[in-house]
Amino acid sequence: MKYFKIFILLIISQTAFAQTAIIKQDINIKNMVNDVSAKNIENTVRKLVSFGTRHTLSDTISKTTGIGAARNWIKSEFEKYSKESGGRLKVSFDTFVQPADGRRMPYPLEMKNVLATLPGNNPTDNRVFIVSGHYDSRATAANDSTSTAPGAVDDASGTATVMELARVMSKQKYNATIIFMAAVGEEQGLFGSTHLAKRAKEEDWNVAAMITNDIVGNTYGEQTDLKDNRSVRVFSEGVPATETKQDAAIRNAVGGENDSPAREFARYVKEVAERYVDQLDVRLIYRKDRYLRGGDHIPFSEEGYPAVRFTEMNENFNRQHQDVRKENGVDYGDLPDFADYNYIQKVCRMNLAVLANIAKAPAKPLNVGIVTSDLTNNTTLKWEAPKSTKPAGYYVLMRETISPYWEKKIYVTENQITLPYSKDNYFFAVQSVDAEGHESSMVFPKPVR
Repeated sequence: MKYFKIFILLIISQTAFAQTAIIKQDINIKNMVNDVSAKNIENTVRKLVSFGTRHTLSDTISKTTGIGAARNWIKSEFEKYSKESGGRLKVSFDTFVQPADGRRMPYPLEMKNVLATLPGNNPTDNRVFIVSGHYDSRATAANDSTSTAPGAVDDASGTATVMELARVMSKQKYNATIIFMAAVGEEQGLFGSTHLAKRAKEEDWNVAAMITNDIVGNTYGEQTDLKDNRSVRVFSEGVPATETKQDAAIRNAVGGENDSPAREFARYVKEVAERYVDQLDVRLIYRKDRYLRGGDHIPFSEEGYPAVRFTEMNENFNRQHQDVRKENGVDYGDLPDFADYNYIQKVCRMNLAVLANIAKAPAKPLNVGIVTSDLTNNTTLKWEAPKSTKPAGYYVLMRETISPYWEKKIYVTENQITLPYSKDNYFFAVQSVDAEGHESSMVFPKPVR
């Protein structure tokens, strides 16, 4: 079998753990990355803040105040982008009734996610990628639906990111479908994302990956006095929430606790985002979310979909979930003047690079396995082509067991390879790639005979 070692991916410094992938950029994707506008993002954040509060229980009748006015405006903006895309971007409310729970839902309430769906251009490719930010906000008291709750960073920053993605990306075509989601009810209990994740499962959507952008607009940590406008955290689960006993047995036998689909997608995010976005350090955080906290990716994880969270490096807790006020010379409240719009632009560009590459790429290889019929210090991997589109080839990836990132890529055009490296000492994965270099996410192999 012929194969070619094409490059070593990983360059690690002792402080930053930066990864540099030496690979040709797609000029169309690079142009889209450059088209992301910090000014557009700032205008969107300030418009969302202008509704006073976007609390889930707030006014739904007013045209200028409350969550109803906010969601109607978001929908109208998506509809503008749809016209610019020639009508290909499909805009809708995803409406549901959330029952009372005796805590943060005192009564049943009709809620609405705002969705903008960009259908894939390949009729044989049923993959769906979902990217979200939540448009609701809150003040100090969880059920205070009338006080000012600007929510500029938490999470107008994520909503503005998703809206700018829809504006830029809807002008291009992709193999797979992309859903841009402004989610409702995150602060009250992940209600909007839970509804859409369950709907996706019930309707048998092939959700290949989900990203939520939540708190992506601040670069200063008030308690640590650190400013960081380069780093973005990516949270991903290790052991899948839907793991079966059989899956667990295999994972324990091969040492795959750090190679879930979500972890592989997180590694993909780091490699591709840093390929396209300058002055960016993607920090992979190997836990589902922040300590004892959660976000809109979790309901998708619980339905078995690979889902990750993007969040700023240092949160400012004087801003989050705070009544707007000034005490002892300190400003409290999530106000738009304190957001870093160049940083949100960088996060948006990061999202775009990842989504555009993976939605243009072929689907992942199927039935990826390491052959275990013989004891040997070589490693033989084999796999099958995805059914939707035949890739131009595949990358076989390697890393040492102590490495958090893939270290080598080996290009092959066949569906099997034998490498002179022991499966005892290295981890392996396989990804599909098309003729233009767009890669699928990585697939961690299972043992096969």
